[in-house]
Amino acid sequence: MTGAHASGKTRVDPVTGAVIQGALENIAIEMGHKLMRMSYSSIIRESEDFGAALTDADGRQLCECKMSTPLQSGPIPGYIQGILSTMDARGEVIEPGDVIMHNDPYGGASHGPDVAFCIPVFQGDDLIGFAVTTAHHLDIGALTPGSCGIVDAVDTYAEGLQFKAIKVVSAGRRNDAVWSILRDNIRASDLVVGDMEAQIKAAEIGAERFKSLVRQYGIDTVQAAYEDLMDYAERLMRDAIQALPDGDYAATTTIDGYLDDPLPERRDLPIAVTLKVRGDRMIVDLTGTAPEIPDKPINMPLVGTVDCAIWLTLRSILLDSEVYGNVPQNAGLTRPIEIVAPLGTLANPRFPAPVIARFCPGNQLADTVMKALAKAVPEQVSAGIGNLRVVAFSGLEAGQHWVHMEILEGSYGGRHGLDGMDAVDTLYANTRNNPIEDMESHLPLRIDRYQLRDDVAAAGRWRGGIGTERCFTYLADGGFSIEGEGHSYRPWGFRGGDEGTTAELTLVRRDGTSLSLPSKVPYHKVQAGDQLVALGPCGGGYDEPFLRDPSAVLSDWEDGLISDGSAKRDYGVVIQNGDIDRTSTKRCRMENAPDERDPTGAKTRG
Repeated sequence: MTGAHASGKTRVDPVTGAVIQGALENIAIEMGHKLMRMSYSSIIRESEDFGAALTDADGRQLCECKMSTPLQSGPIPGYIQGILSTMDARGEVIEPGDVIMHNDPYGGASHGPDVAFCIPVFQGDDLIGFAVTTAHHLDIGALTPGSCGIVDAVDTYAEGLQFKAIKVVSAGRRNDAVWSILRDNIRASDLVVGDMEAQIKAAEIGAERFKSLVRQYGIDTVQAAYEDLMDYAERLMRDAIQALPDGDYAATTTIDGYLDDPLPERRDLPIAVTLKVRGDRMIVDLTGTAPEIPDKPINMPLVGTVDCAIWLTLRSILLDSEVYGNVPQNAGLTRPIEIVAPLGTLANPRFPAPVIARFCPGNQLADTVMKALAKAVPEQVSAGIGNLRVVAFSGLEAGQHWVHMEILEGSYGGRHGLDGMDAVDTLYANTRNNPIEDMESHLPLRIDRYQLRDDVAAAGRWRGGIGTERCFTYLADGGFSIEGEGHSYRPWGFRGGDEGTTAELTLVRRDGTSLSLPSKVPYHKVQAGDQLVALGPCGGGYDEPFLRDPSAVLSDWEDGLISDGSAKRDYGVVIQNGDIDRTSTKRCRMENAPDERDPTGAKTRG
């Protein structure tokens, strides 16, 4: 290798490079804050399901808004490369004053509802980069209301409007026809179009800040600085991979698929990962992953979902910010990593296989990468995560659509030295929950319960995180659709920790009857007074439960998270009169050996 990577020398002095790095990161953060403040919908304003980043003219990422969702900011280079490829094939030219919209899932986009708006940045006649925002939109004109829970789309055409590098503003002139198409084909169009216009304004702010930075330091200095930053990020990742023992580390996870489908090829689907460590590089081989489902939308785009799930997981574990501090989020991090994904599998589908419900399988892929990496760095991973679910609530009021997207939290598994985090978005999601007050003030919904589940935490020296119990009551007739995972397979325990607890969904009708639901539910009509009850999954436990500090067991008991019986059965801790009976606890732990374990070391409780 040549240049800064091989020698460690820099193109600009380190102080100037650090200042430019800080400036780039602050531009992305400002873009994110401005987008949140200007947005109409809670999915952007409250949940932060958006991305903001700057790239160079070739689409290499220079920085990203770190408070945004990794699954939004991470795919931005793929969006730009898809735009450049599409426009080149059409013979179109990028000009100053353009605003380009893109959501092609086979052209770099994560999936159709995640729409990007890209502002090209020029210095004179030279294209020097792009300022980009992405965001999840509440409706994109699919076959049923909402842009999540579309679990029965038969191809990409059933998933909503597709925009492949469309100039919504061309050389400063607004393309009104495109905006008319949007408004005429999207439910809750005022909300959605308002969010899109907020994206454009935030991206324009990013473009202006980028140009100001270039004017201040000069294009040569800025480009040299970000080349140094990419080389630095690459060296960090190569050094982290180099520290791993050479070898192959494999893991497989089975996902629900469509549990109520009679066809076996649509349920109980394997995701296979082999991490091949070769010196300072890594090959991530997904051979063995289930074939694509040509007419169900849980396939995952290779560029935009699969690659981001892998990169995010490896970066988070190998370059943990608790150890490394601030790591530049740029294209250098991905250079040492090669992804092998056989065409025609869930992890690399062929057009027009549908992909809109790729969220939960992608998160399970990230969890499988972590499971494989656990064999190399067991003290840097968590046990299995409790996956997320996404619900689209919708209805009609006075002829007007209302749509709301709610991400139902999962939970992390325990990790070395720490219990799993309760009731949080996991891995590449990183969104925030919607405040109950915000939902009830805007929607005909009442949230009757929002609490941690009782007495279901996976036991371990460091216990698994706990999922939530949430109850939504409809105050008017409407409907819902759901995409989820984790109803059939429990999050994996590690080093003797218990497996986690699966998720559950129940529809309780206003007449008192109830219906148990699978993890994926196509659009389902409901009446005022009907309730949707969602029990979130719990992450796996880490290490032998009998090694848990009895005081930590008592603390969980005091918080109402476990019962007396669970404390004794799972941890050998006897609680009497609100305190630990240390004599009985010592005897109980000595007399009760851990249960038999499966070959992975996980203990399965009845």
